[in-house]
Amino acid sequence: MPNKASVALSDQTRPSALANAESPPAGVANKPKRRSFIRRELKHLKNNRELFLLSLPGLIYKLIFAYLPMVGLIIAFKNYRYDLGMFGSKWVGLDNFRFLFTTDTAWRITRNTVLYNAGYMLITTLGALLLAVLMNELKAKYTKFYQTALFLPHFLSWVLVGYIAYAFLNHSDGFINRLLISLGMEPISWYQDSGPWPVILIVVHLWKAIGFTTLIYFAGIMGISGDYYEAARIDGATKAQMALKITVPLLTPLIIIMLILSIGNMFRGDFGLHYFIPNNSGFLYSSTDVIDTYVYRALREVGNVSMSAAVGFYQSVVGFVLVLVANGIVRKINPDHSMW
Repeated sequence: MPNKASVALSDQTRPSALANAESPPAGVANKPKRRSFIRRELKHLKNNRELFLLSLPGLIYKLIFAYLPMVGLIIAFKNYRYDLGMFGSKWVGLDNFRFLFTTDTAWRITRNTVLYNAGYMLITTLGALLLAVLMNELKAKYTKFYQTALFLPHFLSWVLVGYIAYAFLNHSDGFINRLLISLGMEPISWYQDSGPWPVILIVVHLWKAIGFTTLIYFAGIMGISGDYYEAARIDGATKAQMALKITVPLLTPLIIIMLILSIGNMFRGDFGLHYFIPNNSGFLYSSTDVIDTYVYRALREVGNVSMSAAVGFYQSVVGFVLVLVANGIVRKINPDHSMW
């Protein structure tokens, strides 16, 4: 007959033994979880099939024009020849990347690309925020007119904008030089003097791009509840105080997302702006040349597709890393404002 100690010991060990007997192995436990995840996703797809069907054209477009061409990235690591094709050309490793970093102008074009993009990003953000706040104060019948006027330059091609800039900056018949002559001043050879071109490019970019960004911020302002502004008016707040204390803080997540996306293009210059507006003038390369325009000229003169592909791959990788770093910094400061 078992004593009391052995009975007590068996009672204490019975629950653990039952627990061990009931708990399945680790591999078996993961399978139901995976199955439940698949079932949950399929149920989500079934419940939202209309929305997924509407997004199907966009997904197909992205697949064809954004993901399938990624196979061509291997050209950046090959000595591409048309007769051998993309897969038959010889592997050369990282030799194509030396094309950008071993040139005498590598520092110049990298500096111009980064500084111009930083200037475009900051000035466009500040200008768009100011215009969005001002548009919010307009009456409804005037808002549509200003929206159209601001948004119209966004649809103009850089070729057309280049001709408009040439009409202003032409040495002999340009509007600005004619104005200077009428004021008794000497005309300026705009396409031979590189000094004023950083300001010219920023002004042209601002004129063309600020409308689109303004409408994004204006849409964000439209989503802010009017109760905040009503309470501020009751407390005697001015328009400026409401803009600084209500509008801008509530738009902060949208502003941060726009800035993070802009940082991803920090190493990718606006080819149309920097090629057509300066009219590809060799006198202006020190102030207007960026990575994209330099690679285009090199491709046109040398005809090396692999080197151009390597530079594009480098720009994409650096942009991707910058987006990850910027989002990581934002997440450390305020997780609610990060993209993921």
